[in-house]
Amino acid sequence: MSNRVTECPKCGCRELGQGKQDGYAVMYNANKRLSMGTKILHTICTRCGFIIESYVEKPERFENK
Repeated sequence: MSNRVTECPKCGCRELGQGKQDGYAVMYNANKRLSMGTKILHTICTRCGFIIESYVEKPERFENK
């Protein structure tokens, strides 16, 4: 990730936190019936709570092999 966000586009705050969704909120490959899920990671503004970006922890699980 070369273009890291450094401030919230909504409120301008520069203090950003990291969050991790897992459990029932995992992401699955829509093209594979029995695929393993992966956690969703978020960059969050610590002032207003805006979710700035989201991405999966293991993107290789979405390759169509």
